[in-house]
Amino acid sequence: MRRAGAVRAAVAVAACGVLLTSCGSSDDGAKDGTKDAAKKDDTGAGQAKGAEAPATEDLKRIPDVGDRLQGKIPANAQQLVAVYGQGEDSAKSTVVLYTKSDGTWDKTRSWPAHNGKKGWTTDHRENDKRSPVGVFTLTDAGGVLADPGAKFPYTQSASMQAPHYWPKTHWHDFDYVIAIDYNRAKGTPPNDPNRPQGQAKGGSIWLHMDHGSGTSGCVSLSKPGMEYLLKNLDPKRHPVVVMGDKANLKG
Repeated sequence: MRRAGAVRAAVAVAACGVLLTSCGSSDDGAKDGTKDAAKKDDTGAGQAKGAEAPATEDLKRIPDVGDRLQGKIPANAQQLVAVYGQGEDSAKSTVVLYTKSDGTWDKTRSWPAHNGKKGWTTDHRENDKRSPVGVFTLTDAGGVLADPGAKFPYTQSASMQAPHYWPKTHWHDFDYVIAIDYNRAKGTPPNDPNRPQGQAKGGSIWLHMDHGSGTSGCVSLSKPGMEYLLKNLDPKRHPVVVMGDKANLKG
């Protein structure tokens, strides 16, 4: 399950440039990260722990997701991470983990989160600062820190370290990462630079740790939230993410 050091080294140099134009951005903190981090909003004390959210009813469908995206959820998926964006141009969202058993979905945990600093898009492009709307598989993980007990193949690599010329609030963004399978090759480290649909379609869209404001396209949540997902998302249960703003999720 653990990839050899040679694999990590092979992608380190090429991936460095990709990272600079994907999840993080050197101007995020200067423009809004530091300011937003100081505010007591949904990224403060409430984000320190994932809120327990036991289901009160059997769910045959994922709530607030319309037929178009509902139909793209693979039949064999038994775990689903839903990212509910507040609005098309909003950077705030909520992450909810659903688990399927006996044909019904249970709402397991939820966390406050952030998405692209400019919101959401159904046609993601490199550097547009928006998160892509859609249904994507989850297959690979990694980070700067050691494996916390992930069930995904996990690649620990210093090459994922956020540059220290970024604001300090961003330095730990990539301590833990789960790759969202948007324009990437499955079965590779999260920072593998290969983009099957071409560079213009962007890439390196991840679940990663939150710095208190919007990202360059990724979805970010608290460290406890990331640890919980890494320890509980299981490739054998075919996990996927469904993500978007309220209007596009229902559309």
